[in-house]
Amino acid sequence: MYERKIIPNLNCGLDLIGEVLYGKWKIRLLWFIHQGHKRPSELQRKIPDASRRVLNIQLKEMEEHELVSKIIYPVVPPKVEYSLTEFGESLIPLVGALGQWADQHEDRLRMLIMKRIQGSPDIENFS
Repeated sequence: MYERKIIPNLNCGLDLIGEVLYGKWKIRLLWFIHQGHKRPSELQRKIPDASRRVLNIQLKEMEEHELVSKIIYPVVPPKVEYSLTEFGESLIPLVGALGQWADQHEDRLRMLIMKRIQGSPDIENFS
């Protein structure tokens, strides 16, 4: 299991939210669970670029932060479903607002992101 070498700075709300939502797929996972995609395989299909391992790690972290709850049904093969807790549901209006902001600025954001990617020395022959 991963052990942190540096204790996170938790002095303000932005530090706290960053600690809880840090992870490439967490905001999307919250949104898709909110939309009714509860099974790990459904979430994997909604986020095909993410590995199953990373999704499981981020779901576990969100469970530890009490944003989602996990139900394991005693059947063979095992069935697992995730749902948002009341605490997790309280984030949905904020996630929706972030999505709306991005939709309003989609062209500009896409251009800036592509500009950064194209200028990156790590990316070769990007088109």
